[in-house]
Amino acid sequence: MADRPSGPLTPTRAPKRNRRRSGPPSVLDFPPVPNGVDYLRSVVTHLNPATGGSPRDIKYAVLHLQAAAEVLLKARLSREHWSLIFADPRTATSDAYAEAKFTSCTTGAAVERLRNIAGVSISDKEADALDKLADDRNALQHYGLTFNAKVIEARAATVLDFLVRFIDEHLEPELRKSGPLYLEMEVVRRGLKDIQSFVTKRMNRLRGNELKDAENRTLRCPDCQQLAMLAEAGRSRCCFCGKAWPAYDLADLLRTDEQPEPLDQCPGCYVPTLADNAVFADGKPTLFCTNCAGRFAPAELGNCAACGCYCSTSDTGGQDLCIFCAEDIRRQEQEDHERFWM
Repeated sequence: MADRPSGPLTPTRAPKRNRRRSGPPSVLDFPPVPNGVDYLRSVVTHLNPATGGSPRDIKYAVLHLQAAAEVLLKARLSREHWSLIFADPRTATSDAYAEAKFTSCTTGAAVERLRNIAGVSISDKEADALDKLADDRNALQHYGLTFNAKVIEARAATVLDFLVRFIDEHLEPELRKSGPLYLEMEVVRRGLKDIQSFVTKRMNRLRGNELKDAENRTLRCPDCQQLAMLAEAGRSRCCFCGKAWPAYDLADLLRTDEQPEPLDQCPGCYVPTLADNAVFADGKPTLFCTNCAGRFAPAELGNCAACGCYCSTSDTGGQDLCIFCAEDIRRQEQEDHERFWM
């Protein structure tokens, strides 16, 4: 028989469980504009071929896009007056609005009120796309929908294009007030370029509007890679992704490795922002100055005989000189002349 251990018997205690201290309860906080942007981020995820694109994804993209459209349109409408988001503004009360206990207007009614009361420009095509999206959403939500997925995706892309522009033009102050919200919208913008249906719809609209008859000053954006950037003096902006580039930053992005550092001076404005790798919609090879938005065919330019930079060719058949070297030579000749006659 084994010896019993001496001393008092102390039962082995089970280890204490790690107890979680309860923190403050989480709060669901989605004001209208952040709520709409959050829906758009979900839409981008579902329509992006890398993260979605299946019929199920398109279904949720439609549902969330309709939710985004409704909340963003009404957010702008409420800025005009809170009673306008009631189905019948005549029955609006401040108590009902504060407690969110009321029937709100339809998306179609919101569009009409934005047009007629707030003076917001919404084309018939955009209004029709919003109506069709609402119909698709209602069918999916209540009855089920059997339809061509690509058609539904294309309709969604049209509304997505409209809502991005709507936010830029009418809800920008809300974005600027909140750094995190602005960053959320940037995530949405970056995701848009990967959605082919969105790209096609948006580019077709841009070619018929902002980019119409502007092939000679439309170049490829270094960010989204779309031929949608309008060349402007000092600061060019992409109509597709909204990115704006200061002259010196853009020049650095549109240069090849063979270009000198710093860049060549522009023969038009004489600022060192002449890039050699800009791709324009008209397909013509060109040197492009991001400061003055001037385009120059290399064959039409000469090189300064003194410093080697690009310059206009001499009309007199003499040496090609840039204005700076020409001025230096003129000053030197003047000084030599004065010394000779002293």
